[in-house]
Amino acid sequence: MSTSRRDLLKAAGITILGVGGAAPIIAKNARAQAIAPAPPELKGRKHALAIEATKCETCPNQTACIDACHTEFNVPHWEDHEEEIKWLWKESLAEVFPGRVNERTSEELKHRPTLVLCNHCEHPPCVKVCPTKATFKREDGPVMMDMHRCIGCRYCIVGCPYGSRSFNWKNPMKHFEEQGGPPNPDYPIRGKGVVEKCTLCPERLAAGKQPACVEACQAKGAGALMYGDLEDESSDIRKHIQSRITARRKAELGTSPQVFYTL
Repeated sequence: MSTSRRDLLKAAGITILGVGGAAPIIAKNARAQAIAPAPPELKGRKHALAIEATKCETCPNQTACIDACHTEFNVPHWEDHEEEIKWLWKESLAEVFPGRVNERTSEELKHRPTLVLCNHCEHPPCVKVCPTKATFKREDGPVMMDMHRCIGCRYCIVGCPYGSRSFNWKNPMKHFEEQGGPPNPDYPIRGKGVVEKCTLCPERLAAGKQPACVEACQAKGAGALMYGDLEDESSDIRKHIQSRITARRKAELGTSPQVFYTL
């Protein structure tokens, strides 16, 4: 029995629709997966860090937390201040809290070293300006940095009001080659031309560990750093913040920093 020309065209049209129509469906499913909510265990959680100022000032090893952070994540050390990479570092109190000092504040207090890092803001401006989504916010709080997607535009550096991001002007691998290799071979070395910062140790959090800086601080007996879940009413950090006078950097900007300084 012969097939009419109309039947052939009809069959061809169905075939084309089947092949061509699959692309929008696949794309739609891909988008749905991309915006899918975080796993249930992450919902409702809010990671935060507390820095007890007095204990931090009297810590017997002033750089234990910084050294642990920079070792864990292979942060290179460049002598040139303009090229340095910083995940965790110290600045003067006057720089950290410019609104808390005045003409009556002593010079000693103004220049007191104060620990600083990414504030993992509730409303991070760096995320809004990143064109490639290389920087993004996890549902449970930490502001992340995918250095493989970073194109080095540095919009996030301009957008961050805390100076918490560094740009690789040089190839970090050269630094570690001179040192005989990176201190942590399990963490990838970044390339030249990308931005990096503190990510609150997501690998350690996933393994049920404390951030490297907190662990090092507690191991040295200082106990100045505290990490936890603010949504958990029984957590130590929740109780600590509720019972202390707290300060957050430039909170008036509406970024809602999740790093708390307590007295």
